[in-house]
Amino acid sequence: MHATGFLSFYDRFATAPMLALITKDAGVSLYSAVQLVTVYVLLYALGQPIWGLLSDRLGRLTILRVALVGTLLGSVASVAAPGFHELLAARAVTGLFVGSLFPSMLTIVGDSFVGPARAREISSLQTYTALGTTVATLAAGALAVWVDWRVVFAVTAVGAAVFLVLLRRIRFPVGGGPHRDVRSAFTAWPLWTYGLGMLEGAILLGVLTYIVPALERDGLSTELAGVLGATYGVGIIGGAYLAKRAVARVGRTVMIAMGSTTLFVAFLLASFSQGVVALTFTAVFIGTSNAFLHSSLQGWATDVAPAARATAVSVFVCSVFLGSSAATGLTAGMTRNGYGSVFGATCAATLVLAVLAVGSHAVWSRRRTELVGASRTQV
Repeated sequence: MHATGFLSFYDRFATAPMLALITKDAGVSLYSAVQLVTVYVLLYALGQPIWGLLSDRLGRLTILRVALVGTLLGSVASVAAPGFHELLAARAVTGLFVGSLFPSMLTIVGDSFVGPARAREISSLQTYTALGTTVATLAAGALAVWVDWRVVFAVTAVGAAVFLVLLRRIRFPVGGGPHRDVRSAFTAWPLWTYGLGMLEGAILLGVLTYIVPALERDGLSTELAGVLGATYGVGIIGGAYLAKRAVARVGRTVMIAMGSTTLFVAFLLASFSQGVVALTFTAVFIGTSNAFLHSSLQGWATDVAPAARATAVSVFVCSVFLGSSAATGLTAGMTRNGYGSVFGATCAATLVLAVLAVGSHAVWSRRRTELVGASRTQV
């Protein structure tokens, strides 16, 4: 069911490449068409804590089924929408339900695996999400041109229907129930990880938005800039392959350090040069960092509040999105004369993230080990 991660990221990134065609077909301005992405992402992010709370109360499988049904209905409504406003409402509803798919799978991984095995499963899940992102970036626009933009949303509907059928044959840990303590997701360490998630989202995803525009500023066509920007997905896939083999040998704290270092190098390159080669390597390195740094922080989020794992994971994901949106809004004014200053500032912010994330995870790991050792001694 890791393919659910593919579906969620495919749908999340499929609309942007089709905006120009939807603008012409619906007879609206590009500014209006962009709202299709805005409302989708807004509902995707805001729904995260709600889904997490419900998952801890009602169980993982129940919420995953609800999310797939909602994704199916929202996608069908997107295909059948007779006008732009109906399409806007359908995309908002779809975003709300798709937003539950990836955190649900991440929580199930947290329930089902421990230690290095969990890290490897998270890396595998990231591989599928990277494939979904890459396929959406490269294929959605082509499908929209060659066939119809509604076909792109129909693919999501078919995928959700297939996964609903397959889900009948699969048994996950139920999760949820009265033994869950939702309040534990809002204690000191979980809140700290949410703050790190917000900072990481700002750096990793918020500034990633500028890679393609920077390539276009260098003179590339929109199509070629999009292809080079999509090498971010290649970086994730390659990084996930390496991360799965490294995590058992070096541990999560070192993985965070490796990912932070890779991210620093990525933005250091971009701050010195906004040429095609430098920015392509930047995109690849950001993707590689995602596989090491982001997957490690996600793994930490699954550990930090075991009695309210779904809530903690969902709030962490929401924090990453909020950080991404905040970074894009705060740095937009810095791009008037180019993107070098944005990449330079991000390079400095990456050093701050590295110190905070590596240092705090080392402290948390040591304290956790001490607590486990003390409890075994008492037994």
